Amino acid sequence: MKKAASTRLSILQKSFELIYTHGYQATSIDTIIATTNVTKGAFFYHFKNKDEMGLAVINEIMYPLMHDDFVKPLLSSDDPVNDIFKMMHYLLLENEFLLKKYGCPAGNLTQEMSPVNQQFSEALSKLTTELKEAMQIALKKGKDAGSIRMEINEEQVALFVLSGYWGIRNFGKLSEDNNYYVVYLEELKSYLNNLKKKEI
Repeated sequence: MKKAASTRLSILQKSFELIYTHGYQATSIDTIIATTNVTKGAFFYHFKNKDEMGLAVINEIMYPLMHDDFVKPLLSSDDPVNDIFKMMHYLLLENEFLLKKYGCPAGNLTQEMSPVNQQFSEALSKLTTELKEAMQIALKKGKDAGSIRMEINEEQVALFVLSGYWGIRNFGKLSEDNNYYVVYLEELKSYLNNLKKKEI
């Protein structure tokens, strides 16, 4: 990787961490520069302003991670109920980067920036829409394979599951342990199991 590309990636990765832990508006360019040990000139060589950098964090860091770790597995899923549950379990209890006290990176940015910046709103909408649609496709494949009840509405299920995830992430910020997550996952498992076509 060329030095310029490596520097850009380093800025974006560190910016993602800072935005996740401190919030977008509380993360200054000076803090990013100090944390990454790049010069102000190097920062502005890659990004004309903070918002351009923030959008690059969504499009070049968050989007590829989500696509590779969650969208692609869902699109190839043969067992959507199990795979959706495993994804949520991983996000809440196994992922070492997503700390309870900081919530969901995409959810945080959506709450903070969508009301005030249309470009952020569009980038975050692309992020979440692709995940929702991948879940819908997985559920439709389950219906076609005969494992999911034909009467279920895939979009309603996907919206319900994802909104529950964002909500429980916020509850988690208020808890000293993972109890809220465990309770949510137990109910989610029951809900998802009810989507399965019953054996006769």
